[in-house]
Amino acid sequence: MQEFEKLIGYSFRDKDLLCRALSHSSYANEKHSPKDSNERLEFLGDSVLGFITAEYYYTNFSLPEGELTRLRAATVCEKALFEFSKEIELGRFLCLGKGEENTGGRERASINSDAFEAIIAAIYLDGGIEEAKKFVLRFVEKHAKTQGSFKDYKTKLQEVIQKNPEELLEYVLVGESGPDHNKKFDVEVHLNSNVIGRGTGRSKKTAEQEAAREALALMGL
Repeated sequence: MQEFEKLIGYSFRDKDLLCRALSHSSYANEKHSPKDSNERLEFLGDSVLGFITAEYYYTNFSLPEGELTRLRAATVCEKALFEFSKEIELGRFLCLGKGEENTGGRERASINSDAFEAIIAAIYLDGGIEEAKKFVLRFVEKHAKTQGSFKDYKTKLQEVIQKNPEELLEYVLVGESGPDHNKKFDVEVHLNSNVIGRGTGRSKKTAEQEAAREALALMGL
């Protein structure tokens, strides 16, 4: 227990939560205690992980909704979670039934990724959302740096325009509608006062990204 807590950087007040998070259903069934498997924690952890990851990308990347969704999906997929689990040697600490143990369950991506989500839920229940964030962001921030395929359309457009220093690029808010909790913003991107792209979004930043994306598309980029 203590060795694993050092690896994850969190010490549990309720050790039973950690035990349950590490208990695969095959182990719980052998012990005739299926309710003590990590399946329910996995369910909760999936939502906690999704929220923390979505908030991180929303706060740190001025990208359209579609790009944010793709980034989040790439971060919370089984492949990514399996890689995260390896960083904390999770497979070594799992409680598995004899069948899973004998068929390589400790190295199975699905088992490890599910247990990783269960660990997130256990930390959340034991220490609250801030402790869960500390744990999750340790992996998400590093993973985000490897995702070079996402597109920051504003930066790309700026780089194109900068090749001609005399050109002036400007984003203009031309419309705003909806209640405060569900605003919609309409933005135009102007090149020397000429409209070269339009975008709509739930934030000004998102609308600007959409306008830049349209401008690049019109340029064939």
